[in-house]
Amino acid sequence: MKKVIVTFSSEETENAGYELAKTLKCGDFVAMFGDLGVGKTAFTRGVARYISPGARVQSPTYTIVNEYKGSPRLFHFDMYRIDSEETLYATGFFDYLDEGVCISEWCENIEEFIPENHIRVTIEKDFLSENADKRIITIEDNNENTCT
Repeated sequence: MKKVIVTFSSEETENAGYELAKTLKCGDFVAMFGDLGVGKTAFTRGVARYISPGARVQSPTYTIVNEYKGSPRLFHFDMYRIDSEETLYATGFFDYLDEGVCISEWCENIEEFIPENHIRVTIEKDFLSENADKRIITIEDNNENTCT
């Protein structure tokens, strides 16, 4: 399945994440792609608003992963600083995959390690638009995961 959503504010981008979250289940992996400042964390806030109401979502740039309580638990990764397979393993990344819903920013840096079954979310700015907040969000779902 492929879906394209156009948003015109960070609130609308967050709402797109919220709508996706309604379909997520334990074991799902959401791989996010997009340049700096396109709204990956805003999208994740929307996911968290559904799965972990009241969670204060911040980009885990320095901590690599933030965990939010909910049912299922939500693990929010930032792979911006990951530069090798060894660094990825050191984060404990693979231990989280079946423990809840994982959403990861900067998957460009770990593309060869993304689970085969995943949901790919690409967020792009529309540089031709007069609205600086216009985003094009492409969601591609080939996910068949379930927790064991």
